Amino acid sequence: MGLLTGKKLLITGINSPRSIAYGVAAACYREGAELVLSYNNERFKERLHKYAKEFGDCPVITLDVAEDASLEAAAETLKSIWPDGFDGFVHSIAWAPREAIEGSFLEGLSREGYLQAINISAYSFAGMAKAFLPLMQGHKASLVCMSYLGAERVCPNYNTMGVAKAALEATTRYMASDLGPKGIRVNALSSGPIRTLAASGIKDFVNLMTMARDASPLRTNVTLEDVGNTTAFLLSDYAAGITAETLYVDAGFHSIAAAIPEATQA
Repeated sequence: MGLLTGKKLLITGINSPRSIAYGVAAACYREGAELVLSYNNERFKERLHKYAKEFGDCPVITLDVAEDASLEAAAETLKSIWPDGFDGFVHSIAWAPREAIEGSFLEGLSREGYLQAINISAYSFAGMAKAFLPLMQGHKASLVCMSYLGAERVCPNYNTMGVAKAALEATTRYMASDLGPKGIRVNALSSGPIRTLAASGIKDFVNLMTMARDASPLRTNVTLEDVGNTTAFLLSDYAAGITAETLYVDAGFHSIAAAIPEATQA
C-alpha cells in the first residue's frame, strides 16, 4: 500500500512533463493518491487531458487563480467530483513579467508587474485554501506550495519573483497557524534549481544550476523525482507532525556560505 492510498489531492501547475508539478503528480499517483489536475486557460486544456491519462485518467478542471469567480467555480466542481471532500492540494503556480526576472531589480520593476507577481504567486495559495476549506475540513488535509531560495537570499535575475516567494513562505506560516486547529497542515517546499519550462524564462539559469551543483554538499542538482517524492511525503500521514515549515530539497545548497574547493590528491 502506498503512502497516499485513499488520499484525494488536487495538483495545480502542470504545463509539461518537465514541470515540478508533473513530478509531484507522478509521485502522488505512484503512492496511491486519487488526483484531479487543473489548468488555467483553454490553451492548456488538451495538454492536461493528455497528462491525466497517465494518472488513471483523472478529472481535469479549470482554475484561474487570478479570478475569485474561477476559485469559487473550481470549489463547486471539486465538490461534484468529491462530494465528501478531499485531502489537500499542491500549489505550483508562479508568474512575473519577463523584465522582472532579468538584470536589475529596480530597472525591471513596475507597480503592475510587482502586484501581479504577488497576486498569482503568493495570494493565490491562501485564496485557494479559503475557497476550498469547506471541502477539506475534517480530512486532516495537507497543503504544499513550491518556493525557492530566492525567497530569503538574493539570486541573480530572480528579482521580483524572489519577493513573491518570500510572501508565499510568510503566507504558508500564517495559514499553518490559522488552519492548524482544524487539523490541516501547511508547508512550503524550497527546491533547488531544476531545468523546467518555467525556469527557462530566468536569464542565465543554466549558470545558476551549475553553481548549485558545484557548491552543494551532495555535488548534484536535484530532480523532479526528488521534489515529487518529498512532496508526496509531506502530503502523507507520515508527515503528520510537520507544519509551518519551508523544507529544502536542494542537495544542501541553502546551507553553504561559500563553495569549498575539492581537496587535491596527495
